Amino acid sequence: MPNRPITVLYVDDDPALVRLVQRALARHGHTIEHAPDAEAALKRLQVPDIDVIALDHYLPTGTGLDLLAKLAEQPAAPAVVYVTGSAETAIAVAALKAGAADYVAKTVSDDFIELLASAIDQALEKQRLREAKEAAERDVREARDRAEVLLREVNHRVANSLSLVSSMVNLQANTLDDAAAREALMETQARIYAIAAIHKRLYSADDVRFVEIDEYLSGLVEQLDASLTAQGSGAHAVVMSEKLRIATDKAVSIGVAVTELVTNAFKYAYPKGTSGDVLVSLRKLTDSEVVLSVRDHGIGWTGEGEVKGTGLGSRIIRAMATSLGTEVRYNRDISGTEASLTFSPE
Repeated sequence: MPNRPITVLYVDDDPALVRLVQRALARHGHTIEHAPDAEAALKRLQVPDIDVIALDHYLPTGTGLDLLAKLAEQPAAPAVVYVTGSAETAIAVAALKAGAADYVAKTVSDDFIELLASAIDQALEKQRLREAKEAAERDVREARDRAEVLLREVNHRVANSLSLVSSMVNLQANTLDDAAAREALMETQARIYAIAAIHKRLYSADDVRFVEIDEYLSGLVEQLDASLTAQGSGAHAVVMSEKLRIATDKAVSIGVAVTELVTNAFKYAYPKGTSGDVLVSLRKLTDSEVVLSVRDHGIGWTGEGEVKGTGLGSRIIRAMATSLGTEVRYNRDISGTEASLTFSPE
């Protein structure tokens, strides 16, 4: 409620009634101004100090509904109490649908003034509550926007820091003569890249809760293919992914799992001197399930028996599967190796 007398603009072509209302509502502490028609009312509203409009239905030109339509186009129009004849219920309903806060049936009794004063007070209270709600929603939106900006900045800095770590690991690997140690560091670098790539995407994403997984996997596998091919592998990686949005935490696990599975395929599927494709696929099974698979046409492995290398990659894959709420499954009915994980995208 304003800290001054309530100013009501009464739009009515009956000056005698307006004078009566002016005297009666003065006892309630209200100031009543008069506009005889819609044109005069719109001109008076150019000065934004009217708190409530009391609007009669029948005006010299048109009706109060016409004025309501024009008020609806204004960004901060005052609340409107619509005044109708006692038997005009349909008109009152139309006024409420058009944006009026309340309506009062015009009669010759003293009750009309009291009802009008009460409707004015209630219209002001509704407007106050609406403005408070809008202000609260605006504050929430602004706080959310600030949080998203900060989160993007955090993702940007994390991505830069991880890229720096990756570069340092690469420099360290290049100084080593031990081939096994150098290979281990290069695999570590690939794992770091998989996580850094997520944060790079989140920095420019519209919604940091999700990652466009098809774009992420394409970039990740392209980087893996270039790196592993440069190390002498004859394999070539291909991505076939549906356009899906995956929850960010799960996208990190997917990226690390794909890095390990593709690296294993490049290292072990095709013996030296041979070549072949490694297919990375991600597709939607149902609204609540997607399946990720990495397949090659190499020497084949069913997931059982002694693992090659240190076994660290296999342990990482199982850990990523656990974080996705699933387990790694190997297809026994194909040539080559196919590992798959089925999980919820959210």
